[in-house]
Amino acid sequence: MRVGIVILADQRWSQSARRWRAAEEYGFDHAWTYDHLGWRNLVDGPWFDAVPTLTAAAMVTSRIRLGTLVASANFRHPVHFAREVTSLDDISQGRLVLGMGAGGAGFDEAVLGAAPMTPRARVDRFTEFVELLDLLLTGDRVTWRGDYYAAVDARSTPGCVQSPRVPFIMAADGPRSMRLAARYGAGWVTTGGGSPTAGGQLEDWWRGVGERARRFEDTMTAAGGDPASVDRYLSLDSAPVFSLSSVEFFTEAVGRAAELGFTDVITHWPRPEGWYAGEESVLDTVATEVLPGLQRA
Repeated sequence: MRVGIVILADQRWSQSARRWRAAEEYGFDHAWTYDHLGWRNLVDGPWFDAVPTLTAAAMVTSRIRLGTLVASANFRHPVHFAREVTSLDDISQGRLVLGMGAGGAGFDEAVLGAAPMTPRARVDRFTEFVELLDLLLTGDRVTWRGDYYAAVDARSTPGCVQSPRVPFIMAADGPRSMRLAARYGAGWVTTGGGSPTAGGQLEDWWRGVGERARRFEDTMTAAGGDPASVDRYLSLDSAPVFSLSSVEFFTEAVGRAAELGFTDVITHWPRPEGWYAGEESVLDTVATEVLPGLQRA
């Protein structure tokens, strides 16, 4: 079992840098940040862009893999994003993992003045986003015209450090997005449905996680792929209880994820209040007492 951690981009780099360094020193396998123009009620506070944040993180680390959780089709164009991805992969010396999702309703959509999209249209756009980005990162010159994006003789030189391109970690819960993940993903990530504020019970959440895990395995099999060939990531903090609320709770959550076939779990760096509120002392104990055992297993 590999363990990753999300570090929200809600601090100035002078404060945030220590977290990224510590994530590597603690022994986490991967570290992530959200890709939003603003997120929930934190939109009124400090918020920084994912790409320069990950660039800075690459400069203060040397081993840990770095990624977006998840890059959003709400406001990114594949042509420009391909350049950013290529640059990040180069600066990090091949440590980039690219989490991608369809994007949801909320601030990212409203701030650009876009009309609300139906769930079907979001998946249509996401499909086109992934297909075009894949072409850009693996080809030389790309011309494309779709319903949502266009490219005219777009260049991708020198290409990614990783071959044939950076790994796509696909956020997918519905049938169409799961099929897209089965086709393009080196990994699949799920939140299991619901959210920490949904008022749901913990066991209900775990039941939903299990259902999605089985559905993705069936999707891979139907597509002629080997389910074991795709890494499966679970974002633990979509559960009604914060995963780092205690060392015991975190350890139990990791064990349950492993039983359901997940290869990776992701927690969040504790914040003083609000979302993911918790104590850094719990994180420290998890890193020093729990992570080493997981890595030896």
